[in-house]
Amino acid sequence: MTSKAAIHIRKIAAWQAVILAAFLLLAISGMLLSLVNGAVKISVVDIIRVFTGSEQGTIRDIIWNVRLPRTLIACLVSINLSVAGALLQGVMRNSMADPYIIGVSSGAGLFGVAALVMFPAYAYLMTPAAFLGALGAAVLIYVLAWHDGVRPARLVLAGVAVSAFFNAGVSGLLTFYSDRVDGALLFMVGGLSAKSWPHLQLLLPYSIVGILLALFATRQMNILALGDSVAKGLGLPVERTRLLVTAAAALLSASAVSVVGLLGFVGLIVPHAARMMVGHDYRILLPATALLGIAVLTIFDTAARILFAPVELPVGIIMGAVGAPFFLCLLRKREVQG
Repeated sequence: MTSKAAIHIRKIAAWQAVILAAFLLLAISGMLLSLVNGAVKISVVDIIRVFTGSEQGTIRDIIWNVRLPRTLIACLVSINLSVAGALLQGVMRNSMADPYIIGVSSGAGLFGVAALVMFPAYAYLMTPAAFLGALGAAVLIYVLAWHDGVRPARLVLAGVAVSAFFNAGVSGLLTFYSDRVDGALLFMVGGLSAKSWPHLQLLLPYSIVGILLALFATRQMNILALGDSVAKGLGLPVERTRLLVTAAAALLSASAVSVVGLLGFVGLIVPHAARMMVGHDYRILLPATALLGIAVLTIFDTAARILFAPVELPVGIIMGAVGAPFFLCLLRKREVQG
């Protein structure tokens, strides 16, 4: 390796380290904003007193029982959806792939709500059922979009059609069985209102498994990005890798959907922005995506709480207002380029 190449590599690594540090600071700032803001304004000093055990009053109850679990759930949900979006974009070679847009979240929602309707006393079945729905939706979209390969436009169209179909099913179930499904409207748009420790306990194990699978797949994702022929030449089982990575993305999406509903565009905006900043190496991209996802969702959820106080908007409305124009700009950019 020449000295110029080595210097260039070191510069890239230094830049990536700076970006990761910036994303980490943004994530911490977003979490602090989430803890500080709400119906009752709480200072950072009070938060420190709560965590050190020197605050035992109402402020402790608000932080410990309301804001802390909500913030932690926002962190896990944002990581799950962001990492799932990054994986799907790599597997499908389409920067517009997103669990919400291409219907993976809708498949998870339909199967999860169906499980909740049929077995209302067994809420823990919702996430496994949602996983099967998400995986089935991903496979169905891929099959529908396949014709001598998968083209981005065909993939998006197939995803939109499948998403509309599954969303219709979700709406029907929520309409006919509204007595068995709490917060039907919140589920359809996605929100973090009234989320507490039991929801975090439901989400955590699936998140850990999905994130570990994603991290273990970084090398395979980098090889897959070189193209099918090159990947096969390097000994990578391409189709099996796609299936396993899609399963990891489905598990991450399903766990998020089962807790916060059909929260859209997190898996589109965050991975795309992170990739622009740190590049395509999944060893760096996935941590960057996770940190940026935490920052985006915690900040947007805080905005949803305080913009129209005392009325609280579901964070899915804010994400939709930002994400839809982003998606249209991305689609137009692809049309101009190709």
